[in-house]
Amino acid sequence: MPAKYLSRLTSPKRTPKTNLHLGVALASIAGALNAGGFLAVGQYTSHMTGMLSSAADDLVLGKFITAFAAILMLLSFISGSACTAILVNFAKRHQMPHIYTPVLLLEAALLLVFGLIGSTLQLHAVMTVSFTAVLLCYVMGLQNALITKISNAEIRTTHVTGLVTDIGIELGKIVYWDRDYAQKHEGEVANNLSKLRLHGMLVCAFFAGGIAGAAGFKYLGFISTLPLALALLVLSLAPRFKPKILR
Repeated sequence: MPAKYLSRLTSPKRTPKTNLHLGVALASIAGALNAGGFLAVGQYTSHMTGMLSSAADDLVLGKFITAFAAILMLLSFISGSACTAILVNFAKRHQMPHIYTPVLLLEAALLLVFGLIGSTLQLHAVMTVSFTAVLLCYVMGLQNALITKISNAEIRTTHVTGLVTDIGIELGKIVYWDRDYAQKHEGEVANNLSKLRLHGMLVCAFFAGGIAGAAGFKYLGFISTLPLALALLVLSLAPRFKPKILR
């Protein structure tokens, strides 16, 4: 049953399967936002490594306004992550049945704002950064922190560098397989293959989402984010409808 399946994706009771499926869904959304966002604002809003490196370069080159603009985007990403932690911990403390729903609803609402008035926000800026870019960085931080908390830091949907690094590590372990060691530590090779599959699927999902996001923004503009907002809305509300459907 679709509703039952969707409700499990955001349930507080986690399994490796639900973490994988939710991670793939959110990674594809992150890829779409990152690629589409680049066409909108000319920057990859999930790439905090590049953002911080750019700030350092600009400071050395004397481009202080540009450097502070990059730091502002970094702070926006951090603020989104902090907001996720606050909302999830608040929900846990007050024993709310759907602890991840508030974050998903907030992200859906922000994407709705981006889709409907993103072009207007782009006309306004803080220093040299448009409000659109600040909003996207905030959403990226919000989402990345959410899947990190849900999966106990096993999955990060916007940090492809880390995913690709882990893929390389696991491939190296497979190539350098010590038969004697594997026999003494039964199951370790299988677990590595499982991790390799997980990270490979996340990278593919991010890439596929990036293609869809770039194409959507190219042909439809800001409104192409509305399906992403709808997907997040369905994920967030599915657990609330589960009891009614199961009766």
